[in-house]
Amino acid sequence: MNLNGKKILVTGADGFIGSHLVETLVKDGYDIRAFVLYNSFGSWGWLDKSPDSIKQQIEVVAGDVRDPHGVKEAMKGCDVVLHLAALIAIPYSYSSPSTYVETNVQGTLNIVQAARELNIERVICTSTSETYGTALFVPITEEHPLQGQSPYSASKIGADMIALSYFTSFDTPVTVLRPFNTYGPRQSARAVIPTIISQVAAGMKQIKLGALSPTRDFTFVTDTARGFIQAASCDDIVGQVTNIGSGFEISIGDTAQAIIDVMGADVEIICDEQRLRPEKSEVNRLFAGIDKAKEVMSWSPEFEGLEGFKKGVAKTIEWFTNPDNLANYKTDRYNV
Repeated sequence: MNLNGKKILVTGADGFIGSHLVETLVKDGYDIRAFVLYNSFGSWGWLDKSPDSIKQQIEVVAGDVRDPHGVKEAMKGCDVVLHLAALIAIPYSYSSPSTYVETNVQGTLNIVQAARELNIERVICTSTSETYGTALFVPITEEHPLQGQSPYSASKIGADMIALSYFTSFDTPVTVLRPFNTYGPRQSARAVIPTIISQVAAGMKQIKLGALSPTRDFTFVTDTARGFIQAASCDDIVGQVTNIGSGFEISIGDTAQAIIDVMGADVEIICDEQRLRPEKSEVNRLFAGIDKAKEVMSWSPEFEGLEGFKKGVAKTIEWFTNPDNLANYKTDRYNV
């Protein structure tokens, strides 16, 4: 599918990945409508920080993905929907699980139902590597069993199944893109890499983290953004799930040490009990199999392997250590 001349809606455009995706799409010359969460402050989230040259070229619509009427109205006149709007913080899902079902499952249902009614040409729904749970084999391919080890991951499994059921039942052109752990500038400090960087940048001598032994496949945000564009352009993955990741596995402890070394900090890593997941809920190993994305989507990560990870971490540190950017974070608090 050629995206040139298509009107593209991005839900969750105010968020971390969504704002990077919108900026990439605009720079590539696409016609973008950005769907942001309504709030009384008139905030567009991270899009407020985008250059004026970006903001002047996007149409912004405020609403709530949980509202089927507002979703359908936002989708009218669009050809392609890149659906990123979701609740994603795992710790918060332990205390407010129904909100995750409403946002992630019902929200996705609202998207695919409107897509069916409006004859949208392509819908990309965002999944997560958390749906796999702790790896039963590595690298984790798209055939890996799904394991809901947290209310968050269970809600995303439900959302994925709803989306794919609309392809099976109604031939709605849905693709499920499954990014592994995305990181980069603007990410919430609830995520581990910004947590480490922001604490070091704030001058803290004790860095509070949860479990250090789990491994992750960290994917730089610009690679994830390009994955969405490639997925929307690819006819051969409609009705399917496709992973995107870096093809590199590193433990949380080694990640923390790598960041501390780059930042030249003299700090101590300590375990903060409130940051630990319930034992059976912890995902101990994630390592992406990305052969399908490479072969079918013609996508591959620019920030690949150990060297790519180091390059991405350096870019992330550079952004977070800018005082204007760091001021957006409450470094003295645990961000759920």
